Amino acid sequence: MRTNRKFRHRSLAGLGLAAGVATITLVGGIPGAAAQEGTILGAGAEGAIDNSYIVVLNDGSSVDRVADRHGADVERQYHSALRGFAATMSEAEAKRAAADPAVAYVEQNRTVHTMADQANPPSWGLDRIDQRDLPLDDNYSYSTTASNVTAYVIDTGILTSHSDFGGRARSGYDFVDNDSNATDCNGHGTHVAGTIGGSAHGVAKAVDLVAVRVLDCNGSGSYDGVIAGIDWVTNNAQGPAVANMSLGGGASTAVDDAVRRSINAGVTYALAAGNDYGADACGTSPARTAEAITVGSTTSSDARSSFSNIGSCLDIFAPGSSITSTWIGSNTATNTISGTSMATPHVAGAAALYLADNPSASPRQVRDALVNNGTTGVVGSPGSGSPNVLLYTGTGSTTPPEPTNCDPVTNDTNVNIPDAGPAVTSSVTVSGCDRAASSSATVEVDIRHSYRGDLVIDLVAPDGTTTRLKNSGWDSADNVQQAYTVDASASAANGTWSLRVQDVYSYDTGYINSWTFTP
Repeated sequence: MRTNRKFRHRSLAGLGLAAGVATITLVGGIPGAAAQEGTILGAGAEGAIDNSYIVVLNDGSSVDRVADRHGADVERQYHSALRGFAATMSEAEAKRAAADPAVAYVEQNRTVHTMADQANPPSWGLDRIDQRDLPLDDNYSYSTTASNVTAYVIDTGILTSHSDFGGRARSGYDFVDNDSNATDCNGHGTHVAGTIGGSAHGVAKAVDLVAVRVLDCNGSGSYDGVIAGIDWVTNNAQGPAVANMSLGGGASTAVDDAVRRSINAGVTYALAAGNDYGADACGTSPARTAEAITVGSTTSSDARSSFSNIGSCLDIFAPGSSITSTWIGSNTATNTISGTSMATPHVAGAAALYLADNPSASPRQVRDALVNNGTTGVVGSPGSGSPNVLLYTGTGSTTPPEPTNCDPVTNDTNVNIPDAGPAVTSSVTVSGCDRAASSSATVEVDIRHSYRGDLVIDLVAPDGTTTRLKNSGWDSADNVQQAYTVDASASAANGTWSLRVQDVYSYDTGYINSWTFTP
């Protein structure tokens, strides 16, 4: 029976605790007594940076106190997209920090890189996105220049003096050199900026462009710097705003959380799916962030580019093979390169066009407008699980959908879960979403618990309909940090939705840290 297994596990733990208490009472602590250690997310993953960690704090926790407690040499602090810091510390110190009740989680810092491949044919991307079908007509038509929108390019910087930007490009901040001069010495960020908003090469020809430099002259960086860039955008964005991230690396909870919170603050994000030749984009950060617009790449014949990642985490495809845009070296330089890095700024520019006409639209509304307005069924071999949707900015034949307020709603107030006690609930309210809930609604759960097999989790709709998300079982791991997809279409989206959690076995405790419902 489960009871016996649980009893054996917890009896040993209880014996150790009792011995520890007795020892402290009698002698005040014995040198060598083991400190509690937690799990480091991404430990040893590809690109891991030795002795470098990202520490995300729970609400009300102090950076200085946590850092002092665990011997952390703080390199950066985050205040807007995340609450926490990046620090140099030993693995042992990081593990102890991960077990600190003031800490939400600790993740090992890793390298990140641009997502572009070199090629040489002429450009064709702008010509493709304003028409439903091939052949190309040698023309790019647009109804607005998006002069009221700001685009943030989180990349290698921008050559702001390039003639194609017409004085509209400026430095935001440089998190590589830690100064206010975000000049590009690689070229990638300038190329991306040109596709978003160059007067000749751009989708949105009068958008303001802001360089947020997080990658160096080789196109490489680290997740702590990327998070710092996202944090800066979240704190400084002037709306309506779109951000472009043509970069990525291995899966990172901290990066995804930062992007998600920045989106919740009102910034629309376009993310590159990655160039791993058909790999699942759901294994890449920040591409796997559900609230953003994740972009795959196509060729001039509408086939999926061979290098483009695929899968259910993609939202849309856009031209990405052999795209000509602005470059460094002179104020008139251009270059032709390929990658999902090149596809993504087409979508960022399209988002700016939509925001120009709908300045109060939320990031969810922008994403839905672009996806719903896309051309379906034309991408050749999009890949298993990928949406067959190609970016379309044309006007006249299809009218973008009117915005509806169906954005994600979050409750981040902690709710304690009693040990073997009654169920507790945490609720959110959806309003202004005048439709049924989706058949693929998402419930993102963050529950901290020392034995997650104890937990039964349900979603309760406004009409009382209950959907089981998780049953209890033999899973002895810590915490439930997972996104569930549910068919909630039988219920109206508007109203109060509740996450109901019950601990059905003894000995372990925890709490609901936060949860998000996307109707």
